[in-house]
Amino acid sequence: MVRFILRAAAVALCALVPLAALAQAWPTKPVKFVVPYPPGGSTDPMARLIGAKLSDALGQPFLVENRSGASGTIGTAFVAKAPADGYTFIFVFDYHGVNPFLMPNLPYDTVKDFAPVMLIGTAPMAIATAAAKPYKSFTDVVAEAKAKPGSVSIGSVGSGSLGHLTMVLVQQASGIRLIHIPYKGGGPMTADAVGGQIDLAIGSVALITPHVLGGKLRAIAVTGDTRSRALPEVPALAEQGLPGFSALAWWGIFAPAGVPKPILDKFHAELVKAFNLPDVRKLLTEQLGVDLVVGPPEGLATWLETQMRRWGKVVRDNNIRAD
Repeated sequence: MVRFILRAAAVALCALVPLAALAQAWPTKPVKFVVPYPPGGSTDPMARLIGAKLSDALGQPFLVENRSGASGTIGTAFVAKAPADGYTFIFVFDYHGVNPFLMPNLPYDTVKDFAPVMLIGTAPMAIATAAAKPYKSFTDVVAEAKAKPGSVSIGSVGSGSLGHLTMVLVQQASGIRLIHIPYKGGGPMTADAVGGQIDLAIGSVALITPHVLGGKLRAIAVTGDTRSRALPEVPALAEQGLPGFSALAWWGIFAPAGVPKPILDKFHAELVKAFNLPDVRKLLTEQLGVDLVVGPPEGLATWLETQMRRWGKVVRDNNIRAD
């Protein structure tokens, strides 16, 4: 019996050695970061920033590839089918937790086909308007929308996006009706907001803040239960007639299901180092208003579950469909 146990232990140890060696050598070739949205949003520059840091640290290129379309599902499906070898990862935005309810026939399973790597962080969204527009606060918007129902437009990064779903709840709570204009990403939406083609835009603070700091947009509200560090002068919706209201954008990193755990562990450890670099933290927290979490994989899994539960209900209750 003792010999059998020792032999079994030896076999198990031999099986682990190749995986450990694989993780130690990883990466031996370029790593692909898929961003399932077009350039110009918040996820793209975040992936490029971290990719550059990881390239410096690990000696292999970390290349960002934009595979946009269908509310992020084209790029997500690509990663779900990618080899589980540690050379393809996806940077997702909050759309990831809503798409299963918007598109019931997705070519992948949002939970089973991916391995969680890290919840990067969260941030309130900001509601903004062009500097030339008359709205100085969200209460101004409510007054205008009540006086002239259907006269005020608001853009989001797509039908069923967290911004869209948030504004569904806000309109219900405020008793107003806004014209929703869905876009295919944050870049096109903010361009039209700056140009005045839409009255309002809702997007993550990370997306909106640079345009506010540049004087092209005026932020009139944030969607967290408190003010954002990036926009401290901008009151929360909770201060403008919606007490207790909170809705947060979020960013996460997933791998295709089946990537060996030693590789995921090494990748996670390197991500922690990169996100904790002083210049990275300063940019993301102070300039873009991201509340960094940089948590363990199980934290991302739990967060995704709670987000799917909350926003899935909003989608079902309001019969919302993707573009």
